[in-house]
Amino acid sequence: MKYSEVEKKLRKEGCYFYKDGRNHPIWFSPITGKKFSLSYHKGQEAKSGTLKSISKDSGVIL
Repeated sequence: MKYSEVEKKLRKEGCYFYKDGRNHPIWFSPITGKKFSLSYHKGQEAKSGTLKSISKDSGVIL
């Protein structure tokens, strides 16, 4: 799954961009109340461990 697809799913579930981090954009999930990072490289495939971490922090099943 590409980061652009991940971003679409997160937006659909109510997550949103919070701020620019040092190396990655920081997002916020109202589902879990946590902040988490994504990648600026929207055309790249996300690794399975990264998807699992984003899913856990966001509360969105990817």
